[in-house]
Amino acid sequence: MSESSSSKSNFIREIIAADLANGKHATTITRFPPEPNGYLHIGHAKAICLNFGIALENASSGAECHLRFDDTNPSKEEVEYVESIQSDVSWLGFDWGQHLYYASNYFEYFHDCAVALIEKGLAYVDQQTADEIKATRGNLTEPGTPSPWRDRPVAENLDVFARMRAGDFKEGEAVLRAKIDMAAPNVVMRDPVIYRVMHAHHHNTGDAWCIYPMYDFAHPLEDAKEHITHSLCTLEFEIHRPFYDWVIEHCPVPSQPRQIEFARLNLSYTVMSKRKLLQLVKEGHVGGWDDPRMPTISGLRRRGVPPQAIRNFCERIGITKFNGVTDVALLEFEIRDFLNKEAPRRMAVLDPVKLVITNYEEGRSEEVDVPNNPEKPEEGCRRVKLTREVWIERDDFMEDPPKKFFRLFPGGYVRLRGGYILHCTGFTKGPDGLVTEIHCEYLHDTIGKDAPEGVKCKAAIHWVSVEAGISAEVRLYDRLFTVPNPDGAEGGFVSVLNPDSLHTLRAWVEPALAETAPEGIVQFERIGYFVADRKDHVPGAKPVFNRTVALRDSWGKKA
Repeated sequence: MSESSSSKSNFIREIIAADLANGKHATTITRFPPEPNGYLHIGHAKAICLNFGIALENASSGAECHLRFDDTNPSKEEVEYVESIQSDVSWLGFDWGQHLYYASNYFEYFHDCAVALIEKGLAYVDQQTADEIKATRGNLTEPGTPSPWRDRPVAENLDVFARMRAGDFKEGEAVLRAKIDMAAPNVVMRDPVIYRVMHAHHHNTGDAWCIYPMYDFAHPLEDAKEHITHSLCTLEFEIHRPFYDWVIEHCPVPSQPRQIEFARLNLSYTVMSKRKLLQLVKEGHVGGWDDPRMPTISGLRRRGVPPQAIRNFCERIGITKFNGVTDVALLEFEIRDFLNKEAPRRMAVLDPVKLVITNYEEGRSEEVDVPNNPEKPEEGCRRVKLTREVWIERDDFMEDPPKKFFRLFPGGYVRLRGGYILHCTGFTKGPDGLVTEIHCEYLHDTIGKDAPEGVKCKAAIHWVSVEAGISAEVRLYDRLFTVPNPDGAEGGFVSVLNPDSLHTLRAWVEPALAETAPEGIVQFERIGYFVADRKDHVPGAKPVFNRTVALRDSWGKKA
């Protein structure tokens, strides 16, 4: 984490600082507790940066951040998700060290806590159906109706709960409920279900259990078991905090963590629901969880977004108690800001048209110097082969240009990046009216020198030698949705998918790009930032580049 990140204050950091100052805690222990039922997304990155960041900031007092899998629902969990989550957190730059935990390792402890509640008369087995339980919970203006099983004797509850564990009940035939208050103003406190029957194979415990704790019951017990001091979660859990505190108060716990809520990240032109992201994957709207159009961390990584840019973004948006929507353009700004300093420059032509330097001898070639990164002069220049025929971008030439068009046109002048100044002498067209070839003459002795007197040359364009250039696949990704709030679309979020979110081109690139390692990030000069695809790019054999972001906010343009 950067120094600026650790020094940025918010209400959570102020609470933690006060707890350390007044001696309430000798150190700080936080946790990032994902459910392994999908891939992490940019919203999780905010929580990751907060929890691990606080531990780093308080490292001098022995602070820790745990990575814990809340794997209490085997019907939706997979080892694939466990592995992807670890990979994502590590890629973002955070290390949990020895503190990797699974809720499933505490199943016996959760069971013991449930038995303790039954023995205190604070839990009972309910054999109503799920629909009956839902119908009797009441609403915001009417109290709930007690279950007919609510006052069954403790001994009977213990016996039936033991039979639930032994597998004597089918799914839905019995649940264990906390006995709190069916008239509580907070509906969450109206005898919530804390255990259910599930005959499902668990990725960690196999078939050892057929009853599983509910998330709201397990989560505070996990925090207490690991001596978490500050349990940081998003605002939707605020209504659940009274039950969190109730569990801590009435169960045999080794510590008393405090739950604190903050606003989740909502990003424009994006959906954050795991359920909706899974739908996009299963219905084939995207190429998988790591599709570069997805807001998943693995998708952002494959798109070439640097982890530091994500951390900078999370720092910039800050931590508040107020929900809102962050413009995705802010994330794009952080990506550009970081890559502008770090990404080496290379030349690639995405929409090629041939340019012939007619006074350049056939078979002649030379190497010219092109800067690797103007932001870092110490990185020097690279040698690029110049030949008689080169590819340039089609829109760098206009037959009848408007005013202030400073690129190439009949009679006009332009400089090849790192090379000569050219004078356009003519062009040819095909039957369809498109320009097929541009003819120019080069001005001698103009490499690295100002234009001769009387020559107006106000622009330099990128190019690739026809002879030396390499063919590459280039994927131009754009926003996945056409409206800022796809969740609110009248026809559903799928109805506003952007049909132009991916264009695949065959481009010409300078030879150095073909040798780029997978995940190598570069700036295609005058076009945007691109990354060598981490799966499909094969150095020297199959160049494949994904656009990370354009050089400026030019959404909707192909280049």
